Amino acid sequence: MLEDRRTRLFAATLSATAGYVDAVGWLTSGGLFVSFMSGNVTKVGLAMAGVLGNLALGFGLIASFVGGVIAGSLLGRATGRRQRGAVLWLVTMLMGLAALLLELGPMVPAVLLLAASMGAKNTVFAENGEVKVGLTYMTGALVRMGKRIATAILGGDKLGWVSPATLFAGMVAGATLGALTHVALGARALFVSVGIMLVLTLYAQLRLPGAEDTLDLEPRR
Repeated sequence: MLEDRRTRLFAATLSATAGYVDAVGWLTSGGLFVSFMSGNVTKVGLAMAGVLGNLALGFGLIASFVGGVIAGSLLGRATGRRQRGAVLWLVTMLMGLAALLLELGPMVPAVLLLAASMGAKNTVFAENGEVKVGLTYMTGALVRMGKRIATAILGGDKLGWVSPATLFAGMVAGATLGALTHVALGARALFVSVGIMLVLTLYAQLRLPGAEDTLDLEPRR
């Protein structure tokens, strides 16, 4: 149970870093999402209607995110039980490169790399090629939370909703911290998240259970 709780808290912390990066990316780029692809899909629709946004960049962010998922999935399958650490290193390196690019000036390549890193992050908890925990988007977590609250009302597991609620709380906290850090540091706030990801990657390799230990986020009956 201790290991399971530890892994769940780790997942929430990864969600917090996603919220942090999305907030910093949004503020730095003037309104582009690097983690929240649903928002970018809506922006693509608005751009296609000629109302708002850059169509090419919107598609580019979505393509980069999907590319990150593909890269993380392939790396995870190639590394087997070392999947979690390998994918986390990939995420950290992509974020680090993006931070360096932002420091040097080119914004568009940097946000595309950030989107790729967020896509890859969603493959950290994968099993048999399927993502078990979405770390950078909260719609699914909110649906699971609502379903589990309904289960609790009907006499089922009273605490099943806590796990998805923790992911949600982590992302909100991370986005808040990212916005506050950006006020103080500007685009360099991204370096803070790179440092945090480096610590989390080392922690995962040294202290967490292996890739075969996944999180059960399906509703309990």
